[in-house]
Amino acid sequence: MSATHPRRKTKTVAWATAALLVGLTAPALTATPASATTTDYDSTYYKNAVGKSGTSLKSALHTIISSQTKISYSAVWNALKVTDQDPNNSNNVILLYSGVSRSKSLNGGDVGDWNREHTWAKSHGDFGEVTGPGTDLHHLRPADVQVNSIRGNLDFDNGGSTVTNGGGSRVDSDSFEPRDADKGDVARMILYMAVRYEGDDGFADLEPNEKVNNGSNPYMGKLAVLKAWNEQDPPSSFEENRNDVIYDTYQHNRNPFIDHPEWVESIW
Repeated sequence: MSATHPRRKTKTVAWATAALLVGLTAPALTATPASATTTDYDSTYYKNAVGKSGTSLKSALHTIISSQTKISYSAVWNALKVTDQDPNNSNNVILLYSGVSRSKSLNGGDVGDWNREHTWAKSHGDFGEVTGPGTDLHHLRPADVQVNSIRGNLDFDNGGSTVTNGGGSRVDSDSFEPRDADKGDVARMILYMAVRYEGDDGFADLEPNEKVNNGSNPYMGKLAVLKAWNEQDPPSSFEENRNDVIYDTYQHNRNPFIDHPEWVESIW
């Protein structure tokens, strides 16, 4: 695969309008509706999905992204050192949830290390670390060992107490809320998994729902919250680059919700 990265469309940004007349109050700032971050793949990679919606779009995307090169769980260590490299320090990776930049060499299981976080908790569908959903880079991210342990296999929702060294993330007895800068990332990773793994390849049919405490069931909540996070935190340049690296170098498939975050609303 080529390592070239297509030129991206400029994303629309919502701005509050300044008051023009004395006594006129500026309108409240609202979230900009999700829109495509790139259309460069629409005539090639996504050609069989463009123009569809709902279940037809989900089915088309499933077929497209299921064509992938799978890697082993041990290979994930080195892959994450590339996919999540700190753009300001090539010796470090950026950790999910905390946002900390930490040395690539500190990968492991001790306090102060970073390890491999499954954003779609591997117990939700009981796929463990098997090659496939257990090793899919589109939902695996480096995370601080202790923060990762606190998240555990909790579903995602708003609320809770501040996580120590969690960058603003919050946790309660049945859910985890990532810091604001990672909310959209988490939503798009979870929804990627729900489209990629549909139960037709020997693995569980993964689906989002509106519950917490999903346990070992192949579900992850809460969908309404994930949809809101997708809107509130649009894809960043870091997330877009990560998608390109996974596509070009490792799995040769893409997370469609990074390229087209508006497809979340179309499907769900």
